[in-house]
Amino acid sequence: MNRLTHSVTQGSADWLSLRAKYFTASELSAAAGKSKYQSRQSLIKAKATGLIEEVSPATQRLFDAGHAAEAAARPIVEAMLGEDLFPVTMSCEIDGLPLLASLDGITMLGDIIWENKLLNESLKSSVQQGKLDDHYALQVEQQLMVSGATKCYFTTSDGTEAGTFGMWYESNPDIRAQIVPIWKQFAEDVKNHIHVEAKAAPVAEAIEDLPALTVQLVGQVTSSNLATFQTVVMERIKAINTTLVTDNDFATADKMVKFLDDGEKRLELVKSQALAQTASIDELFRTIDTLKAEMRAKRLTLDKLVKAEKENRKAEIVTSANREFADHLAALLNRVGVPIPVIGSFGEAVKGLKSLDSMRDKVSAALANAKIEANAIADRIDSNRKTVEDMSLFPDFAQVSTKAPDDFAALLAMRTAARKEAEEKRLAEERERIRAEEQAKAQREAAEVLRKQQEAEAAKLAEQRPVANPDAQPVVSVIEPANDCGQMIKLGEINAALGITVTADFLDRLGIKATIEKNAKLYPAAKFPTICRLIADHILAQAFKKAA
Repeated sequence: MNRLTHSVTQGSADWLSLRAKYFTASELSAAAGKSKYQSRQSLIKAKATGLIEEVSPATQRLFDAGHAAEAAARPIVEAMLGEDLFPVTMSCEIDGLPLLASLDGITMLGDIIWENKLLNESLKSSVQQGKLDDHYALQVEQQLMVSGATKCYFTTSDGTEAGTFGMWYESNPDIRAQIVPIWKQFAEDVKNHIHVEAKAAPVAEAIEDLPALTVQLVGQVTSSNLATFQTVVMERIKAINTTLVTDNDFATADKMVKFLDDGEKRLELVKSQALAQTASIDELFRTIDTLKAEMRAKRLTLDKLVKAEKENRKAEIVTSANREFADHLAALLNRVGVPIPVIGSFGEAVKGLKSLDSMRDKVSAALANAKIEANAIADRIDSNRKTVEDMSLFPDFAQVSTKAPDDFAALLAMRTAARKEAEEKRLAEERERIRAEEQAKAQREAAEVLRKQQEAEAAKLAEQRPVANPDAQPVVSVIEPANDCGQMIKLGEINAALGITVTADFLDRLGIKATIEKNAKLYPAAKFPTICRLIADHILAQAFKKAA
């Protein structure tokens, strides 16, 4: 941030010229439509045209009083703070916006600034409560932003120690976040400003009074200027303007309504006076009644017209703002792809207002604030979208896109973790499925290899075995029993013949049961070949299984 200090004296011509080139802290409340002293529309005009409204003598006297009170309060505040305070004008550029702040005082270290306002009871009450309304808070917040100070000592003073009241103001993140959007929208409105010819304040046209109506009766009308009076009244009624467009028209119509009402009452009075002089003079009363009816009819028509036309103009102002804001929302929708949930309450802005100019100014401020809010939401949506690499995580993006950045980041992290966990679980299940399939396949292939090996071994043995009587008993050549019938062999003799050691439990698992006599395990000698074959099959099966 490039902060600059300007060597100008506050209130001088150079200072005024410098302010015209910047968006100043003291103008921020007006740009936001929250100023106590300047309308947003007048500030737009001043910035767009460079024409600054001349200060009236009364206003200048207030300025002079404020400057005098500030100068007198400076040593009082310095004593309170124990710091010297130096008046300075500073500027910096933030997000392309040239911002300026004229500080009543800043400490040598630049960590504290001072802002003083002329004493008034309302501000005094706010200061004593430790609260500043937007008109002052916006100004101080920009002063802190431009100066880089951490806090401000805000006072309202008449220049005396007893009349000096102060409070500490520390930066409010919510208010600071509004500054750039307010000035950006203001700059856009200045760029689009269209000059409108200045109009004088609405003044009702002077309405020439009716001639005095006199009637004297002595049993009959002896003297009356009723005919002349009638002619004047009828011409006046015909000349009434019923096309209401400007504030002048409305003011004149309002006054005419009152004038006609007064005329009706005066006719009624004259009629009453005439009745008091005579019982009945038909022509006089008919004329008076006719004039009264004409005036009443015109008054009622004009009164309704004034109210209707004012409502029409009010509706035009509100409708125009609604249309402009709808176009703005459409442009934002096109930009971010998500509807912006902001409603412009322009009807509320004109409630209770009488003049068209005041309605336009209030609606203009409300429109600017609605645009600022909508722009902020659109920027937040853009920012949130940029943090998401995989939009499939957010099928409901339109509903959650306006969350605060921290909340959206937390939601993104939660969904990313859930997606990762689900993907890891899927991959683990897939790996387990593949492993199980490969294991089953290997077992099938090993079993097939074993089966084919066994078939090949069996075929080989069949080829090598001599042809014998199928009813003959197999002979165990290594043992050569004297008599096959009931001959038994011991486990030790089997191990000696095999050249390896096998256990009774092992043979039992192969299906060969032992006969036990005096702790000796005996087997039929005739089963020795079967034992050999079963052991060989077992060994081959283990070999093929290991190979697989």
